[in-house]
Amino acid sequence: MSPKKFSSRYTSLYRKLSAQEQVAILLYMSKWLIICTLVGALVGTASELFLVSLAWATNWREAHPWIIALLPAGGFLVGALYYYFGKEVEAGNNLLIEQIHQPTHIVPFKMAPLVLIGTVATHFFGGSAGREGTAVQMGGSIADQFTRLFRLSDEDRKTLLIAGISAGFASVFGTPLAGAIFGLEVFFLGRIRYHAIFPSFVAAIMAETIANAWGLEHTHYLIGEIPSMNVWHIGYAVGAGLCFGIAAFVFARSTHFFASIFKRYISYPPLRPVVGGILVALAVWTAGTTKYVGLGIPTIVDSFHTSLPPYDFALKIVFTAVTLGAGFKGGEVTPLFFIGATLGNALSAIIPLPVGLLAGMGFVAVFAGAANTPIATTIMAMELFGMEVGMFAGIACVVSYLISGHSGIYHSQVIGSSKHMRLSKEEGQKIGALPGLRKKDI
Repeated sequence: MSPKKFSSRYTSLYRKLSAQEQVAILLYMSKWLIICTLVGALVGTASELFLVSLAWATNWREAHPWIIALLPAGGFLVGALYYYFGKEVEAGNNLLIEQIHQPTHIVPFKMAPLVLIGTVATHFFGGSAGREGTAVQMGGSIADQFTRLFRLSDEDRKTLLIAGISAGFASVFGTPLAGAIFGLEVFFLGRIRYHAIFPSFVAAIMAETIANAWGLEHTHYLIGEIPSMNVWHIGYAVGAGLCFGIAAFVFARSTHFFASIFKRYISYPPLRPVVGGILVALAVWTAGTTKYVGLGIPTIVDSFHTSLPPYDFALKIVFTAVTLGAGFKGGEVTPLFFIGATLGNALSAIIPLPVGLLAGMGFVAVFAGAANTPIATTIMAMELFGMEVGMFAGIACVVSYLISGHSGIYHSQVIGSSKHMRLSKEEGQKIGALPGLRKKDI
């Protein structure tokens, strides 16, 4: 065969294969565009319903603070609800992560109403919790119902769960890009699986769009002055990131510690939030303020421009760790925003950066360290505070992620890529299965 004929046949074959590839990709995109548009619309609507309910519960509690005295009774209701009707979905976010790694069964739809009711009850009676866990669980459980409808394979089901998680996160915080990356980043520590990138982005953007169409309004934060980047400011950002990472580590370990204590000494699960509710209610009475219960949004907003007590972040860690460790429902992320923002506010006394900038850096960086999602949180900072904060937030998030070690709020996360090459033997293990790290391993 002459070189000319060979070249002609090669070119023809290449074009044919290339065309087949593009057709396959278009079919793939069409399938997921349809599925994730439906998922995003439903999850965005569910998030709107959830946030409206949560706002009502918060406003009622703040207008009638005596209801906090009934937190133990509310805790029993939440505990009994899950003990008698929701044992199979009690693992929450960790159940979704486990199903992404090893698909076994469809996540029951009842996860969505149960976590919505449990979270609203937790906030109504005065528990310290967040909202991300609720939105993510609603998103994942709603999305997984399409598995049978579209007869999806196990691999496609993994993608579907990731899209549902992204949709829930995006719509509850108003950050579609961060939500899309969060769904891709959260289940594998140190590794992103790009196979789900298109479905994740479609679901996240659609969920946020639908939530906005329903009239959902998100909290706005104003950083104010953002200095130019220089060597000194890089050093300050690294120093702040170290503090944020330590706070993330303490929060994650505290939550798991209280959960283990309650499980060890109280065998009947509905009684755990009763005891936890007594402890939190007494703490509120002792502190003389309700600023450490619920979401704590007013304090977060104040941290960007007002000097706050330097111990606010520490008390929020304790309140939230006891609440969630006892078995109340909600999420960890908004409390992490509170912890980070108030810690950043406190650090402004020793780190010569604007208080608003430090509060914003802490807002995302403590979350980055506790959830092991530095990329999503850096993007979140830019979506919430503007592009100018990106470099400062990025440094703080990455340092926090590294210094928090192989710990985190999601014990079902699998270590895909170790944070340090000397710890590579931990790769492939779940965070919750790791023993305490030895000094020689660090």
